[in-house]
Amino acid sequence: MSDLDLLTQSLARNVKHWRAVRGFTLDVLAARAGVSRGMLIQIEQARTNPSLGTVVKIGDALGISITTLLDYEQGPKVRVVPADQAVRLWHTDAGSYNLLLAGTEAPGPLELWEWRLMPGENSSSDPHPTGTAELVHVTEGELTLTVDGVEYRVPAGATASFEANTPHTYGNQGEVPMGMLMAVSVPPVQ
Repeated sequence: MSDLDLLTQSLARNVKHWRAVRGFTLDVLAARAGVSRGMLIQIEQARTNPSLGTVVKIGDALGISITTLLDYEQGPKVRVVPADQAVRLWHTDAGSYNLLLAGTEAPGPLELWEWRLMPGENSSSDPHPTGTAELVHVTEGELTLTVDGVEYRVPAGATASFEANTPHTYGNQGEVPMGMLMAVSVPPVQ
């Protein structure tokens, strides 16, 4: 079985599980996430590989991290994620990517990401729920961070934080690859 098949099956199992835990019907989750009921049915039946944006919306609507959506089995209090088990959810042919390094659910979802953007590339994100915070630390190159239409330059060694409940884009307008670490904290579902 391919990694993509395993990911699709894990996502299907976990969306069903967390929807049941939250007591959400398909219609309720679809409305909360802003995705169609038909898309949720296809996801829960492991018949589709949704976009990263769709997975993020479902996780936000359920109040859980992408890590939890992709890994239902909760381990011991200390969990070591080997480098070869980090999950790459987005990449381009030019070499840009993001890598979900780890995540937890206390008190709400908390995720740690590694990102690499090649010169001239960018990745946009829809607004997350109110109360979501992101921290980015640039390890190489320069990040062009656009939050709610305002552009910020974040050079190597610098860190930025922002409320992520507005549209935002990570970009590399430089001549060299840009690398960053990002932590995302999502408030628990009320």
